[in-house]
Order: sequence, then structure tokens, then C-alpha cells
Amino acid sequence: MPEPVRTDKSDIHMSSEITIYHNPQCGTSRNTLALIRNSGAEPRVVLYLETPPSRNELAGLIAEMGIPVREVLRQKGTPYDELDLANPKWSDDALLDFMMQYPILINRPIVKTPLGTRLCRPADSVLELLSTK
Repeated sequence: MPEPVRTDKSDIHMSSEITIYHNPQCGTSRNTLALIRNSGAEPRVVLYLETPPSRNELAGLIAEMGIPVREVLRQKGTPYDELDLANPKWSDDALLDFMMQYPILINRPIVKTPLGTRLCRPADSVLELLSTK
């Protein structure tokens, strides 16, 4: 029998209010998703390698996080080195273009809730986005 749907609009754990940009192959991303679900929420899960955010959406998420574009670049297991992305010659716009061309360069997991947007590394940093107190 399916779980009842929550109808309390003040409940932060409503699935429509939490989004995780997720890579199921990443341990940190899996742990973050588990922490969200353990809080009682069922988030909207975006498998961003299959369905990447638009350039504008990604730029908006980065702006909401208040961090430099470079901090969202993933190095391990990506073409980061072969593309010479550590080189300061690349502008934020160019880096966004690379992330659009190679979504694996987008670090994960990015979680968006009514309390904010964050690159949740380590995984337990998501708890600050789930607290209603």
C-alpha cells in the first residue's frame, strides 16, 4: 500500500520543495540522498548526468550557493586535467560551457531546499538545509 501524501504546506519535507542533483555512482551523493530520505522527505531526484541542468539553471544554482564557479568543478574522474581547467585563463562563462559539454565536471550533490542551495560535501552538510528549527 502506498505511503499517504503529506498535505501540511508548512512541512519542509514535501518532495516538491527539495531537489538533489544526483549521481548514483557517487558515495557522497548516495549518502546525501539517504540523509534526505531519513529526514522523512522524498526529494525530486535529478540524475544530472542523464538530464543536465540548463546553463541558466546551473548558473542560478551556483549564484544561490554564493560560491565561485570553479568550486563547482569536479576534478576526480573527469576530463578536468586534459582540458587544463586549472588554468586561470578560463572565465566563469567558459567554465560553465565546459560543464554543459561535460556534465561529469559538475560536482555533486547539489541540493536545493527552501532553506538554501548547497554543494553537499561532506554529505552531512545537507542537514542544515533540512532543519526547520
